Amino acid sequence: MKPATVADVRAIALSLPGAVEAPHFDYASFRVGGRIFATLPPDDRHLHAFVDETERQRALALHPGCIEALHWGRRVLGLRVDLRAVDTTLTTRLLVQAWSRKAPKRLLPTLQPELIRHAG
Repeated sequence: MKPATVADVRAIALSLPGAVEAPHFDYASFRVGGRIFATLPPDDRHLHAFVDETERQRALALHPGCIEALHWGRRVLGLRVDLRAVDTTLTTRLLVQAWSRKAPKRLLPTLQPELIRHAG
């Protein structure tokens, strides 16, 4: 398994329809329709993916050694992913899931056919 990198995250996230990168404090954020679907902390080691509860529970159960719940106070907002321990397939799945949750409905049909299977 080749671990995912920050460059992989950027390439995957920016390949999604309407996705843009913008700073968010000291993080890089990926947005669609003005809404953040993922961030990269400045450590160049983690991805924060803002997936729904179902995907969050599934990922936590299947990948406990490399994914943890991302807390904001008492709320769980998404997943904190250790890029050194996941491959680009899982990274793609999480980014597509997060994107599809935040994207305007009009963009959903424009998702590339090879990525639709990751949208859930």
